[in-house]
Amino acid sequence: MKIMSLLWTKSFLFLLSIPCLCSSQLSPPPLRFSAFLDHSNLVFMSWDHDAEEIMTFELRVKTTGWVAFGFSPHGELPGSDIVIGGVFPNGSIYFSDWHAVDEENLEEDKSQDYQLLSLTEDEIFTTIRFKRYFQTCDPNDLDITGDTARLISAFGTDDTVQFSKGQRFLKSLFLMRVISPTELNDPKIFFTHDLKLNDFPIPVDETTYACTFIPLPIVKQKHHIYKFEPIITTHQNRSMVHHILVYACGNGSVLPTGISDCYGANPDFALCSQVVAGWAVGGGSYQFPNEAAISIGTPMDPQYIRLEIHYSNFDLIPGLIDNSGIRLYYTLDLRPYDMGVLQTGVFTFPVHFIPPGADTYKSYGLCKSSQFNEMNGTPVPDLKVFGFLLHTHLAGRGLKVVQYRKGEQVRIICEDNKYDFSLQETRDLKEVITIKVGDEILVECNFQTLDRTEITFGGPSTLNEMCLAFLFYYPRNNISSCMGYPDIQQIASALGQEASDAMEGMIAMNYVEWNNETIKNAEKAAKEADQTVIIKTIDELQKNESGIIRDIMISENGLCHDISGHLGVRGSQVTANLQGPVDVISQALSTAEILPLPLLLLTQLAFTWLLISYQCRI
Repeated sequence: MKIMSLLWTKSFLFLLSIPCLCSSQLSPPPLRFSAFLDHSNLVFMSWDHDAEEIMTFELRVKTTGWVAFGFSPHGELPGSDIVIGGVFPNGSIYFSDWHAVDEENLEEDKSQDYQLLSLTEDEIFTTIRFKRYFQTCDPNDLDITGDTARLISAFGTDDTVQFSKGQRFLKSLFLMRVISPTELNDPKIFFTHDLKLNDFPIPVDETTYACTFIPLPIVKQKHHIYKFEPIITTHQNRSMVHHILVYACGNGSVLPTGISDCYGANPDFALCSQVVAGWAVGGGSYQFPNEAAISIGTPMDPQYIRLEIHYSNFDLIPGLIDNSGIRLYYTLDLRPYDMGVLQTGVFTFPVHFIPPGADTYKSYGLCKSSQFNEMNGTPVPDLKVFGFLLHTHLAGRGLKVVQYRKGEQVRIICEDNKYDFSLQETRDLKEVITIKVGDEILVECNFQTLDRTEITFGGPSTLNEMCLAFLFYYPRNNISSCMGYPDIQQIASALGQEASDAMEGMIAMNYVEWNNETIKNAEKAAKEADQTVIIKTIDELQKNESGIIRDIMISENGLCHDISGHLGVRGSQVTANLQGPVDVISQALSTAEILPLPLLLLTQLAFTWLLISYQCRI
């Protein structure tokens, strides 16, 4: 199969990639963020983004063959937006923008929206550097957003592009990072303190919540905890540790000893509700920004914490011993502010449910802050929110956290419309936002239960569900959580069921004949029902109030960029003029039949001379 325009494109891009040989050439700017895209550390990606909504990528892949990289809608190849590049044995290069029609066929995009910056190969690695706009005008390209991205990478041993025979990887990654490690201030003198279980036998149960109470570091003067990281003892245990949470305890609390079920027979093991640090599946270490950290060592600071570890031993493996926990880094080098964490979302017990067979189902949890001053004991300063952690279980597909003031929407604080259960991490906001006393915070969670035939209830098991958002802010106050839940009796009534109390309302959900109509009716009823808002402090004081769920306004940005930077509006689907099976296209990529090789090399040499002469005159 001969594809004239394809080889002309490759030859032209080769010419554009020839480096300037004069002394005025500048090295490319460093990229702030990086990660391996595979478990064997064969594909290393660096990236960065700028105020012009351009993202630059660099891939360093352990191969001398073809390299592919792209974005997948949900983790599969069909519908993916892919670039393919490499270096031919004769030294010329190829690089172009494609999309996957299905598992067997790729089509080259009519609009080429990835700009090649450099492409080199040595005896071990192929390195490609390129850039593109967040939102291009090509309907075959996937937007780069603040959602979790599913990245596809692949490579082969030669220049015959065969996805079916090459190595292919999928990785979820948050690309819109704000602060790089080099921008954070590391104190010269610091200490560590481990909050962990010691030789804990993981029960042979599908779900275990293990809790214990541990003292924080004993210090004689104020210190700041500026960083935390997970401690997972073995690779096998890592697959079983679902999350680790550290809750600060009020100094007046009477705490039990030992290790027990967090939410079992002894309610004392559920004491302490102010989150100070947390880790979940897929997360890593987190360092607070330079403005704030967790205070310890003053009379107002907590002395004890509750350590909560959720284990998911679905295979019922016996004899496992665990020493997991959280490592704290603390220092005398103080930040300007003490920080806190506000837990928001849907109150997990007792009335959260998701119908079976739902392609999409939204749950809502409301926080009203009008009583914060009274519950705090002193006026609460404005909350300066700088980070967040979103959390659902396996049915979760997306979350939004929305701020309202005087009944009007202020902003969407944070969101992830492509939530991945396997990547739960603390993320920084693009800019610090302000929440004032009296504001409302709404958490919306989108669930999908197409693979389930029974109702999914809110609960602690991974197979139950949660809808939570943890907001990291400064300066600290005493409010630990502010969550809401709908009136289940109103929902039952809207579905034609009778219920005299909340328990009967939940039982009534089992008698509903679930189909698309009843699922939508339940979602509408849950949104329109009165919300009970539960506010708690670090000292376990609790107050309830009521509220309503307001509409969420979504602003659509219809503008896009072509590769030259011109603004436009994304049009209808365009069918590319080059198509065929992946392996057939790859044969065309690896052949030089269209232009005779001497003529191709002569053309390249002429353009090289012109480019060098022009650049050295600048």
